[in-house]
Amino acid sequence: MQSLKILLLGAAIGSATALPAAASSSAWYSSEGGKVRLVTSGQPDDAGRIQGVLDIALKPGWKTYWRDPGDAGVPPQLDISASTNIADAALSFPAPQRHDDGYGKWAGYNYPVSLPVTFTLATPNQPAVIDADIFLGICETICIPVQTRLTVYPASDPDNAEDAALVTASFSALPAPARADFGIKVLPGDHETLIVEANLPGDPEAADFFVAGERDYMFGAPARSEKDGKLIFTVPILNRPSTTPTDGGLHYTLTSSAGAVEGLLPFP
Repeated sequence: MQSLKILLLGAAIGSATALPAAASSSAWYSSEGGKVRLVTSGQPDDAGRIQGVLDIALKPGWKTYWRDPGDAGVPPQLDISASTNIADAALSFPAPQRHDDGYGKWAGYNYPVSLPVTFTLATPNQPAVIDADIFLGICETICIPVQTRLTVYPASDPDNAEDAALVTASFSALPAPARADFGIKVLPGDHETLIVEANLPGDPEAADFFVAGERDYMFGAPARSEKDGKLIFTVPILNRPSTTPTDGGLHYTLTSSAGAVEGLLPFP
């Protein structure tokens, strides 16, 4: 995907500028294709979790990636190791779109998008500071890496209604958990192919299936077919670990004209 190859120019990264921060959000970090910030809802819940979003404001014509960027992209990454009293940060992803730039197909967003983040306190009821190192790619005809550190003091303004509304809306927009009438069933495949049967409401022509290449798996774009009135997605397995993992699974999202669901697939 030559049009999406990463432009590793320090000047491009260094040209970004920070704008003043709102109360429970970080400063905006601006680059050529857009800007990014962290926003939180303020106070942790009873389990010691703080909800937030990685807010990506893309300029018209620019794009960014889903959790699986394809063979030449940059997935959003968030490192909270420099933070105070933050043990973990888990990114979630709204349903992506399928993009074809003429060189390859990949999953992502061509509009401003807010990626939900769940921060977990190391010690509940103690102050926390989020120092998050952010790395993501935003793309027009080439991809420019955005790399910066964003800082948030979640308790500085815990009642900020605007920030809380953005966080709530972003979590509400996530795909629902897969269920019997809207989800997938894994069919027998082989070492080089993942095959799933999709059960979904709405127009089957509008459906798409996204599976994340994680734990050393890499997948190609799915091919659609129909068998006995059922929609089938056949996904090439381009790379796989030498030993099949036995814990967890692979994240997937299934979209239709009626919405989107997500779940975990057993490792093929």
